[in-house]
Amino acid sequence: MSTLKHPGSTSAAASAVARANRKVDSKPEAMIRSILHRQGIRFRKNYPIALPGRRSVRPDIVFPKKKIAVFIDGCFWHRCPVHGTQPRSNPEYWDRKLQRNVERDVLDIHDLQRDGWTTLRIWEHVPPSDAAAQVMALLGDQTQHLFSNPSSRNP
Repeated sequence: MSTLKHPGSTSAAASAVARANRKVDSKPEAMIRSILHRQGIRFRKNYPIALPGRRSVRPDIVFPKKKIAVFIDGCFWHRCPVHGTQPRSNPEYWDRKLQRNVERDVLDIHDLQRDGWTTLRIWEHVPPSDAAAQVMALLGDQTQHLFSNPSSRNP
């Protein structure tokens, strides 16, 4: 297995974009968590879930007692079929890097589900209110009444 070498930035603008990308607490994550919190729903953020035989996984929103893990995926980094883009600069590097992200996502979901977790992946372009409704639907009937329009979920 070859190790990917970071090609370095091609411009000052590319460097600025790379620095601005947040690993945690992205704007979509923060908005969804804010809606859930305002509805009285408590959760853990970036909570490490140890999986047997491999590294831990850190979903964006976790309900440990209910074993529910929620990931909010960036369209670029996780290759959204609607909004994902392929960089023109150094395409081989980016293709391998983004493909590894997608493969890791599939492995994470498989391992979490095998360990009894319910998982939900939400694209960053999903309106935060719709994303929060999806999370609340997973939590069950006891929280659905707290949200004004649970039928507006994005499939």
